[in-house]
Amino acid sequence: MMRNLKALALGAAGAVMLSGCATKGYVNKNVAAGVATERSERIAADSATGRDVAALRADLNTLRNDLNTLRTEFGAKITAMEEGVKFAFPVHFAFDDATVRPQDQAALDRFAQVVGKYYGGAQITVEGFADPAGSTRYNMGLSKRRADAVRAYLATKGLTEAQLRTIGYGESRQVRPGAAANEEGAELNRRVVFVVETPGDVAAVTAMAAGSQ
Repeated sequence: MMRNLKALALGAAGAVMLSGCATKGYVNKNVAAGVATERSERIAADSATGRDVAALRADLNTLRNDLNTLRTEFGAKITAMEEGVKFAFPVHFAFDDATVRPQDQAALDRFAQVVGKYYGGAQITVEGFADPAGSTRYNMGLSKRRADAVRAYLATKGLTEAQLRTIGYGESRQVRPGAAANEEGAELNRRVVFVVETPGDVAAVTAMAAGSQ
């Protein structure tokens, strides 16, 4: 009887050990599969980035011409940043208003064309700003409404709302410190700025095409 009990105990222990090994093997296979998938995705992303950079370099003269048009016709300032490329150009707003003005639509149209042509799939942040008139809380909301209005306009020009996000910075980062309402330079504080998030290499090629600014 005792011998049978020992045999059963040994058999149960062996079954547990085998079960543990099987589970461990299953987990290891899952981990390996996850690592392989992540590696494949990373390689694919790196390959896509490489193709984007190669395409931009091959089309450098065309890119340079398009960026120069933004600079010369619309006064754009194009800067390579760690997270991408910043486009700042005169898209301003009337006092206490969040409506896209007719005189700014041509600049936005051109910006949408350049983004669609060279930065397809990039995440674009529309940053809104206000002059210091009014309360800080009110200006935060007003600047966000301005960014939202620009996003809605760009969405009618071929960019998707999914790739456009907005943020309001209120009266921070003033171009003309203290200028508000109808004071000289106040309009410069009522503006939007665009940050196009691209890989560093793409931003570098853009900076090369735009020239030092």
